[in-house]
Amino acid sequence: MSLEPTMEEQELLASSLTREHTTMTMRERISGAIAGGGFIAATAALWALHPPDSFPIGSALLCAIVLVAATMVSFDTPFGFTVLTQVAFIPLLFVVPPAVVPIVVAASLAIVKLPGIVRREIPTARLLGAPGNSWFALGPAAVFAFSETAPADAGAGLLIGALAAEFALDFLVSSLRYSFSWSASLKIQLRETWVYGIDAALSGIGLVVAALMQTHPEAVLALLPLLGLLAVLARERRQRLESLVELNNAYRGTALVLGDVVEADDGYTGEHCKGVVSLSVAVGERLGLSATQRRNLEFAALLHDVGKIAVPKEIVNKPGKLSSEEWTIIKTHSAEGQRMLSRVGGFMRDVGLIVRSHHERWDGSGYPDGLEGEDIPLEARIVACCDTWNAMRTNRSYRRALSREVALTELRAVAGTQLDPAVVDALCAVVEDEAPEAHGSVEMHAARSQLLEQPAIAE
Repeated sequence: MSLEPTMEEQELLASSLTREHTTMTMRERISGAIAGGGFIAATAALWALHPPDSFPIGSALLCAIVLVAATMVSFDTPFGFTVLTQVAFIPLLFVVPPAVVPIVVAASLAIVKLPGIVRREIPTARLLGAPGNSWFALGPAAVFAFSETAPADAGAGLLIGALAAEFALDFLVSSLRYSFSWSASLKIQLRETWVYGIDAALSGIGLVVAALMQTHPEAVLALLPLLGLLAVLARERRQRLESLVELNNAYRGTALVLGDVVEADDGYTGEHCKGVVSLSVAVGERLGLSATQRRNLEFAALLHDVGKIAVPKEIVNKPGKLSSEEWTIIKTHSAEGQRMLSRVGGFMRDVGLIVRSHHERWDGSGYPDGLEGEDIPLEARIVACCDTWNAMRTNRSYRRALSREVALTELRAVAGTQLDPAVVDALCAVVEDEAPEAHGSVEMHAARSQLLEQPAIAE
């Protein structure tokens, strides 16, 4: 995860920060059961094919203690957390037979969860995740078992191969689980492979400690102060991430409050904005917008008319045609909306830029800046198109709502002048996917005349 998490990463983070303390979803249970069952079967097969010889129990116990301590040092990621087991895992590989390594790892992961389960902070079912999270141990254990070479006698090539097997098996199993449990894309999972860089860096320390343990088994305990320092850093990182999530929630809450203010100030405008939201999101998804763009689009659609709060009500609610002076005043609402949202700060500044431009036209004849074509933010072009559709499909003081068929025709008629043709195509596709309505008997010519009476049909 980058220093500045993407919107998709932030959404996953918000979920992962609370996931450990929540009931497992059905998908999590299924993926956990499959991963855990597969781990147990693979460990049993390794034991059957390469039964363990005797090993120093005292050294193994020391490694297990440090491994438990390392497992308690967790760094949060969008998919949960990563633990710094590598420094203790490598000494364990050098001390116990390969078939025993996965068992000790799974037991360590389970032991760490026990206090939370006893305090009822963690659901008992989360304990079942320990075997499924231990697949990484099988990779190097299998390499050393089937090569019939002890780690202490292995050359650089075999050690690198064992490390590669660890990372490959862990990524394969975890990516399949994340894809099934949370529909996580492979792209964002690849962004999280930075954690393997940390494991690779810690491997050198683990190798040094493993070599020292050949003559001084207690050397593994020297890792505990390092783990304590890393635990402090992990705690501080978690606090920063929690603050980021809380701040984003505050911005969202402010936006929703503003939406309620718009609705309370003018019922029609509030309902109109809500109608534009769902359609804008659907069009944005069809156009393949990123998670950040979809978030900004959703809030811009909700708040695109927030600036009308500053416009006198007698102008906003005037039943007849606006005078030129009144029209000049009402056109200030888009810039006023941007001003309001910019004062909120955060990502609402980006939302404000969309709000400012939602009355710009494809041909450059819009307001307030006379932007043209792709100089207009894509999200603003989407809001403008959905705003137009909703306006045509709503009863107004100067005309009745247009039928679906007439509204689609009118929408296509202004593509390339008022609206972005690509956005019009996407909106028409979304609308046409819906169940067709029973068409009314509105005359096309009369509908066009009614529309042209107003300075803009997206009002």
